[in-house]
Order: sequence, then structure tokens, then C-alpha cells
Amino acid sequence: MFKCKPDYEEAQKMMDAFWDNEDAGRPFVHMTYPRPGAEPFPAKEYPSLEARWLDVEYRTEEAAHYMENTVFVAEAMPVVMPNLGPEILSAWAGCPYVYGEGTTWTEPCVSDWETDGDKAVIDMKHPLFAKLEEFTRLLLERGKDSFITGLTDFHPGGDHLAALRDPQALAADLLERPELVKAKLKSSYPEYFAAYDHFLDILLAAGMPIASWLPLTAKKSMYIPSNDFSCMISAQMFEEFFLDGIAEECRKYDRSVYHLDGPGAIRHLDALLAIPELDAVQWVPGAGREDIAQWIGLFRKVLSAGKSVIAYPKDVGELRLLMDALPARGLFLQMWGGVKDADEAMDLMRIIEKWPRNKL
Repeated sequence: MFKCKPDYEEAQKMMDAFWDNEDAGRPFVHMTYPRPGAEPFPAKEYPSLEARWLDVEYRTEEAAHYMENTVFVAEAMPVVMPNLGPEILSAWAGCPYVYGEGTTWTEPCVSDWETDGDKAVIDMKHPLFAKLEEFTRLLLERGKDSFITGLTDFHPGGDHLAALRDPQALAADLLERPELVKAKLKSSYPEYFAAYDHFLDILLAAGMPIASWLPLTAKKSMYIPSNDFSCMISAQMFEEFFLDGIAEECRKYDRSVYHLDGPGAIRHLDALLAIPELDAVQWVPGAGREDIAQWIGLFRKVLSAGKSVIAYPKDVGELRLLMDALPARGLFLQMWGGVKDADEAMDLMRIIEKWPRNKL
């Protein structure tokens, strides 16, 4: 189906087993390495960072070059996300947008929920909405029969409100203006779902499996609920303000994986695992905390709740540590940084194929 992934159909069957938390006999695996002899893609000069970010024609060809010069091993999928930055949703709602070297960000557009809140509404006629649609369609055309075009990084819910208002101001609002925050959260989800459905329909009409910035593919719909703002608040506040919205997202998508980002988010894990429709958890420990040994208990907790989990071993030593501690069922391994060549990939797969029948 895809030239960049000749074994796509087999890999998708394994991906379905990951979503269903089934035992496939070994963990699910994402590994990539450069295709031998690949040439670097020609660089291009721009008058500004904004011009570079918005040159979607060049970025489409750059992404296609990477896909076509990469080998995707096991369940690794050739997914290109049309990326205009992690706060694009809030830009569509009126926040000024700033273009950086490697990312983008917004400046707040709400000084007071009572006076400004009803103006901060997602506008599907915004120029950057049109630009993302253009980017998506260019990728679909260029990648036809070659690679998968995914959904962008939306960041709805609490992170959207934090971008509209400013994270510190929002934290104060939870104490001082709780009803206004709840009202804005409630009204923001239908706006987001309309935007999500717009791009979902484009991908489905093109015959795409659905993926995003995590290259986990699903046949109908999927997404990655998250709330990085939650590291700033207590478990009680998280459950009072944000848990219902995340649960609503999980019900919306056919497949869902929660992005649990950093030790400050761990206090919310029990509440998240209680969401019946949540399929999986992606754990990102943060810089300086990557040593996988300290997170075995967290992986066990997720797996024990009947959810699948993504882990990022950086070498053979960490891989063997996981082998000794965790079952294959529900475990997705992404080798941090990829591997250098086919020989290394084959060596790692030989180890993984011998995964013991561990029990929790």
C-alpha cells in the first residue's frame, strides 16, 4: 500500500493488537535507520523564520525525501505530520504567533475571560488554517502510495486555555475565576472537534490510516490527548477542571494514547487510567530523567490497568532490563534515536523476538 512501508498490512495488524492490548508474542517495535547511500536534502535560505515555516512546498519535498530515504522496521510507520507548531489551535483563536528556529509559540490574547473570552474562538477561515489545509493536501498528493500523511499537533483543552490566557494567569484563574474557566473549556471542545473532524475527513477521503506526531496508525480515528499545563496543578484541580474534557476526547476518537509528560504529571495517572476509552499511555520523563530503570513501576501500573504503554529504551542494556521486568503484551518499544543500520536493527529484533513470557 505504501512504497516506504512494503509490509504495511502486516504492521497494521500488529498496530491493531497494540491498541487492543493483545499479546502478539513480542513487544511492538518502532525502529528506523537511514537508507544506504541517501543524499542530504538541499538546504534553502529564507529572509525570515516565518517564511521558512510557511514554505509548505519545500517542506513537503523535504519530508518526502526523508521518508523515501528511511527504512521503517517492524511496526514503524512512515508518517509525516503537517507541522505548523504545537499551539496552532490557539493561533486560529486569535493568539499572535511567533516563529522560532525549531518550534513556534503563541502570545496570550485573553486579558480577562469576561471581556475577551468570547472573542478567542477558533476561526476555520484563519489564514493559518488555510495554510495547514494546503500543507496537508500537498503531502497527500506527494505521498500518494508512498507514505502516510497525518494530523497536526492540536493541543486542545487545558493547554489551549493556557496559551490563550498565559499558564501562570490560568493557574490563578482556577482559584479566582473557576466558573469562567470551566465555561471556556466547555465551549472550546466543540470548536476543536469541528477542526479535528475537518482534517480527519480529508485524510479518510484520501484513504489514509490516521496518525499524528506519534506515528501510531489507526483505521478510523486516533489522537493523543494531553495536558502539559497539568504539571502546575494538584490532582484535585486536574480532576475538577480537566479530566472530563480528556475523557470526552477519548470517547471522540476510535483510538487514543495519553501524552504523560514529566514527573509532575504522574500524580494524575490514576485518574487517567480510570478512563475506560483510553487505550494507551506515552510516558516522556523529561531531560535528565531518561534512565528507564526508575520508571519500571510506572510501566507496570499502566499495563496492570489494561492499557498499552510506550517506552523509549536507549540501548541494549535498557532493552534487557525491560525484558526482565515487563510482559510483551501492551508494550511498545521505540529505540531512542533510532538505529544506525540494518545489522543493528536485526540484532535488536533477534533479542526482542526472544522476549520471555513475563507476567505482571
